[in-house]
Amino acid sequence: MSTAKKIKEKVSSFDEGTTFKYDQLGIDNSEYGAATKAIERMVSKGLVKRISRGLFYNPKKSSFGDLKPNEDQLLKPYMYEGDNRIAYITGLSLYNRLGLTTQVPSTVTLACNKKRINTEIDNLKIKSVKSYVDPTDENIHLLEILDAIKDFKKIPDLNIDNAIGQLQGRISDLSTTNRNKLITYALQYPPRVRALLGALLTDQEYNNAFPKLKNSLNPLSSYEFGSLSSSLSTAQNWNIV
Repeated sequence: MSTAKKIKEKVSSFDEGTTFKYDQLGIDNSEYGAATKAIERMVSKGLVKRISRGLFYNPKKSSFGDLKPNEDQLLKPYMYEGDNRIAYITGLSLYNRLGLTTQVPSTVTLACNKKRINTEIDNLKIKSVKSYVDPTDENIHLLEILDAIKDFKKIPDLNIDNAIGQLQGRISDLSTTNRNKLITYALQYPPRVRALLGALLTDQEYNNAFPKLKNSLNPLSSYEFGSLSSSLSTAQNWNIV
């Protein structure tokens, strides 16, 4: 089968509105030249749309014309290398989704260890920060909790009672295995994260958190989160002020 035909069949297999890059076409390095020409011909015929250099999508048709990919699809090439996740959404976009703030950011922040990202695609601004733990599809819901704890003081319009309740609810919903993973991941985060997580866990009587998290903290250090005592009775036990 020719490279051009292989490319056409592969692109046709993608769902409408799906973004893709050359490395998702299942071609050998020796076929990249032919693949580039094949994609360019498809672009010229309107079968494929280009978003930016090396990033394309299979257009979804509507009565109003071709629909552009949604935000998830625009971000996907930056969150995956092949089938492997390398980044996840954090910052205000995450905290808005978690119900911790009403503010909607103008820039989407990705947490990533593999590369630094600072770009704009189709009016969507993207930047990156370093993740504390390598993300996977299976652990990002745990990293989201830890990121929210890390940025607790910085989240705009934060209602402390609501935020504590939201975090406790998410922790309570975790299985014992995932709760233990949360504690393990927390050891790679700053001390203030370990302190507040410890307070949240022991407030719900998950006391297995006490040794690992407590022993990782300097007993002479304190952690300022604002007035949490009315919302979290165990805060003082973790030197949270």
